[in-house]
Amino acid sequence: MAMWQGAMDNRGFQQGSFNSFRSSSSDEDLMDIPGTAMDFSMRDDVPPLDGEIEEDKSYNGGGIGSSNRMMDFLEEPIPGVGTYDDFNTIDWVREKSRDRDRHREITNKSKESTWALIHSVSDAFSGWLLMLLIGLLSGSLAGLIDISAHWMTDLKEGICTGGLWFNHEHCCWNSEHVTFEDRDKCPEWNSWSQLIISTDEGAFAYIVNYFMYVLWALLFAFLAVSLVKVFAPYACGSGIPEIKTILSGFIIRGYLGKWTLIIKTITLVLAVSSGLSLGKEGPLVHVACCCGNILCHCFNKYRKNEAKRREVSYYFPLKTLWRSFFAALVAAFTLRSINPFGNSRLVLFYVEFHTPWHLFELVPFILLGIFGGLWGALFIRTNIAWCRKRKTTQLGKYPVVEVLVVTAITAILAFPNEYTRMSTSELISELFNDCGLLDSSKLCDYENRFNTSKGGELPDRPAGVGVYSAMWQLALTLILKIIITIFTFGMKIPSGLFIPSMAVGAIAGRLLGVGMEQLAYYHHDWAIFNSWCSQGADCITPGLYAMVGAAACLGGVTRMTVSLVVIMFELTGGLEYIVPLMAAAMTSKWVADALGREGIYDAHIRLNGYPFLEAKEEFAHKTLAMDVMKPRRNDPLLTVLTQDSMTVEDVESIISETTYSGFPVVVSRESQRLVGFVLRRDLIISIENARKKQDGVVSTSVIYFTEHSPPMPPYTPPTLKLRNILDLSPFTVTDLTPMEIVVDIFRKLGLRQCLVTHNGRLLGIITKKDVLKHIAQMANQDPDSILFN
Repeated sequence: MAMWQGAMDNRGFQQGSFNSFRSSSSDEDLMDIPGTAMDFSMRDDVPPLDGEIEEDKSYNGGGIGSSNRMMDFLEEPIPGVGTYDDFNTIDWVREKSRDRDRHREITNKSKESTWALIHSVSDAFSGWLLMLLIGLLSGSLAGLIDISAHWMTDLKEGICTGGLWFNHEHCCWNSEHVTFEDRDKCPEWNSWSQLIISTDEGAFAYIVNYFMYVLWALLFAFLAVSLVKVFAPYACGSGIPEIKTILSGFIIRGYLGKWTLIIKTITLVLAVSSGLSLGKEGPLVHVACCCGNILCHCFNKYRKNEAKRREVSYYFPLKTLWRSFFAALVAAFTLRSINPFGNSRLVLFYVEFHTPWHLFELVPFILLGIFGGLWGALFIRTNIAWCRKRKTTQLGKYPVVEVLVVTAITAILAFPNEYTRMSTSELISELFNDCGLLDSSKLCDYENRFNTSKGGELPDRPAGVGVYSAMWQLALTLILKIIITIFTFGMKIPSGLFIPSMAVGAIAGRLLGVGMEQLAYYHHDWAIFNSWCSQGADCITPGLYAMVGAAACLGGVTRMTVSLVVIMFELTGGLEYIVPLMAAAMTSKWVADALGREGIYDAHIRLNGYPFLEAKEEFAHKTLAMDVMKPRRNDPLLTVLTQDSMTVEDVESIISETTYSGFPVVVSRESQRLVGFVLRRDLIISIENARKKQDGVVSTSVIYFTEHSPPMPPYTPPTLKLRNILDLSPFTVTDLTPMEIVVDIFRKLGLRQCLVTHNGRLLGIITKKDVLKHIAQMANQDPDSILFN
């Protein structure tokens, strides 16, 4: 939060600098931010004397023959006009109108010359070229991150003397001295105790390996948090809450920049390798968005239009859907070429179950959905409470210490248990696995495992010592994952939530699956089993329960349903299990929604005060626009500009005394008839540019927002025409418009403000922040939690 506050505390304005006012105000049109001051003082604000006019023929002030002259310097575009300040919301309607005008101009010019036609074709093709580049870069970075994380994770346990760049699995693949039973043990792979004390046996060797495991984990975590803190503070966290907000039209300068991309890529590998309870899938979304934003600047139509770079939120044309599909196709092809998973497949957890599920199993699947909903609601509440404590106490001032403490606790508790010591992705893969004759995992240590008449498949069998031992270890792993993930997510390092949530669900699902398997084996004559599970038959697949549990817990945390099932298909390739997955996902969402309506990302959006209007939430209250607009009763009158009676000094005074992001323009203060709306930023840049480049513009120059100016008396300074920066069609509603309609308009059009009128007269204004505050107030939440507009 310190970053946000620092950006909002940039006080003051220096003449001649665009950057000086970039963060001087929020986009809250009617909320003052104390401490904002602007200096418009000029030494040459006095019109020249008559003699000086004779000497300087370039002066365009008043006088005979020049009294009608109006300085319209905006015929040429001015850099900065039409852009947005940091931590502000874009005007979707204006941006889309600009893009239509640009496209219309290109189309008209294409008929005039061959070169213009080529330019028109290249402009149309640039979107597909951009998608190709984004797919290539995103897929390459994803493969690089996965390979690097796998290697550095194994580095905590040892190194490959046959090639330092090999991880444990690849090291033993290339070995000629490995047996199938001990395929994870090969002479080329040496643990740290073997390298340091030349033995891997005994208590001292265990202590050495333990110490090196914790040391490497702390080193990786320290490097990750230090790089984030020093070079790219925006590289921390998942990034999905901020990405959702940015796509909805919010400006966060630097969040999708090159430094954020570089640091997030490096620190994501370090954070995952440290063994913390986090994943890389959420941060990979941030990485991909950085790729898209950086590459967008290579193409004019995307670089100069904020809405074109965000065509996936309020505005989602069909062509964007096809281009998104094309980008995903290119990224998948690139990832397949890199083959980071080593299985020649695109999925992270490929599953191949040999037994179909039965209708009765919907009962345990629904139980897993209930568990996922309960876990999701518990996690969201506790994690948000901890993150709020981090933001409001001294804890937030020591991010490095916090990361190191959590890493130390995680590593110390994780090493003794093989299921917490291995990477979370490997754990999920093992839990999803359907045991076969060749599996050596303790989860597949069943009695009479080789006594089968079904070839490579195993029938239901009694659990052996290894299975019971694995169950105890998995139970302890479940407890550790549930607790430690609460404190890990939200720290100042890249941290995703998909993999930890899936791990919690997969462990719970595997435990339930083994329990159901043993129940069917010992009690196959029960009524619930005898109709479909005969003695010795292969009836229950524990790996399927793990997959369903993973989906349930992920759904409970994120509140996804259809997209969640698609994600599970992409991760596992298990297309035939759509009904169990949907049953668990829907149950999980219903249970979690009963305990709290927000998913984890929406909760973090609200915690950070981002101006995000959730499209799925319904507004059912019977309030009117007049109940929400500003000014309210007993408030000062609405600050407005008149179209033809204010001087430069008057406008500068209003800008200096207020921090509103824009001003309505009216015919006169008496009539309050609306003419249009002008942005504060455009006013500042335009006046600054006029003072610098146009002779004779002084404080007493009259500003006109009209098409023509009336005749001026002799010897008056030239007038300043600013009609080109005036929005002549601001969105308006009447004071009796139901807020239900107003909220819908803000959601679907992506408005940042809406003017309120009564019989054509201006009454007030409603900003996006006002709408969000009103929604929060109606939901009995703190309206002051909304920090930005």
